Amino acid sequence: MKLYEELADWWPLVSPPSDYAEEAAEYIRLLRAAASGPLKEVLELGSGGGNNASHLKKELSLTLVDPSERMLEVSRALNPECVHHSGDMRTVRLGRVFDAVFVHDAVDYMITEADLRAALETVATHLRPGGVALVAPDATLETFEPGTTLEGGDEPAAPDGRFRSLRYMEWTLPLEPGVTFVDVHYALLLRERDGSVRVEHDAHRGGVFPRATWLRLFDEVGLDARLEPRMIEDTEYDTFVAVRRR
Repeated sequence: MKLYEELADWWPLVSPPSDYAEEAAEYIRLLRAAASGPLKEVLELGSGGGNNASHLKKELSLTLVDPSERMLEVSRALNPECVHHSGDMRTVRLGRVFDAVFVHDAVDYMITEADLRAALETVATHLRPGGVALVAPDATLETFEPGTTLEGGDEPAAPDGRFRSLRYMEWTLPLEPGVTFVDVHYALLLRERDGSVRVEHDAHRGGVFPRATWLRLFDEVGLDARLEPRMIEDTEYDTFVAVRRR
């Protein structure tokens, strides 16, 4: 996926860290409401460019895991005080446990039930007994909606007045019957500092599962989960909060 590899250095314009303050506060609220015992050491799986971490680190000690070395470079620049590891959320094993494990929308790349179960098993493996998991997909089957969005931004101007800009359209296709994934296309316009503009296309595939499937898989890996709403920009999203059985 180009967004996480050759276009990774454009990530702060695709998804500015400043846009994540509200939702990071919501994640801390949900974690604290479910926590028993200390809530200090937190693992984030699929941490990407570190946008959530840039806010969460103010209150938590974070270890960040992502499969893309290019995205880890972006995150290290933004969050040098955090520990970073390369790894796939389905298979990574760090050999230690945490007070909490957080998974944001990177979990959407689990496109089969086996993928999702493997990711949740990784969550459970890295939680201390009584520790809290918070998993925040973009959508469950019950909340999924196709559509398009237009986003983008500009970087601060250099002393010579030059700056890069990016605008993109995200096109989420309708969910086809009988499958657990949906295709998402990105059309990106990238303006370089010299004023030249080029177009890039990127295609992603994301998993969409019913709430009942999520809750069953949490139970199978030893996590007692419940569905909680989270509010971001006046929109309600499904969130799963789970506790590792003692």
